[in-house]
Amino acid sequence: MADDTNERVWKGVGEFIRTQRELANLSLRQLADIAKISNPYLSQIERGLHKPSADVLKNLASALKISAETMYTQAGLLERSAGDANHIGPGVEAAIRLDPQLSADQKDTLTRIYRGFVERG
Repeated sequence: MADDTNERVWKGVGEFIRTQRELANLSLRQLADIAKISNPYLSQIERGLHKPSADVLKNLASALKISAETMYTQAGLLERSAGDANHIGPGVEAAIRLDPQLSADQKDTLTRIYRGFVERG
């Protein structure tokens, strides 16, 4: 049972990283280069097949221009803080990205607008 939960967490982390990579308009190769990891390793992380270290998560967060805390929270290494917008944001951005009714341009525009609002508080 714990293995199933752990597997789901890492699949979720992989999906989160893939979504953030797509939102940043980066190819798998580009993100791997920026984060200083190999393409196959990043692919395995995105598919939930490999559990990355905290250092790798930090490098990926930096490359994706999101906080390490957000990445660690997604990985279950930090507890969610109910009032912290950083933990809400990626979910909103993922919802925008996954909405089939929006075009790619609309998704990019909505994401930029959302990030602008969040950064201004």
